[in-house]
Amino acid sequence: QVQLVESGGGLVQAGGSLRLSCAASGRTFSSYAMGWFRQAPGKEREFVATISRSGASAYYTDSVKGRFAISRDNAKNTVYLQMNSLKPEDTAVYYCAAAWGQPIAVVSTSYNYWGQGTQVTVSS
Repeated sequence: QVQLVESGGGLVQAGGSLRLSCAASGRTFSSYAMGWFRQAPGKEREFVATISRSGASAYYTDSVKGRFAISRDNAKNTVYLQMNSLKPEDTAVYYCAAAWGQPIAVVSTSYNYWGQGTQVTVSS
């Protein structure tokens, strides 16, 4: 069982930056590929970024490439999402998720555990 707790969301102006953190419980954090998803009002949850168990590989949805960076610290059981050059269309609830035994995972059905989400609001 893994519990995930996100933090770092908030209100920021367009062009600004935020760093989201996701702290995981348990001793097997390095056995999980980790991902970030987001859900805007009236829209389905969408994939944002994922990072491999070792942190050596990462993938991003096209709309955030070059602006967002996912990273992880296995010693601290934490995954991060650095978000730069934020746009109003990035406004959403951001969710952290963990995928057991996956080298890396880009689809939501691969994920076993989810956090409660943190709100990110980008004003124009």
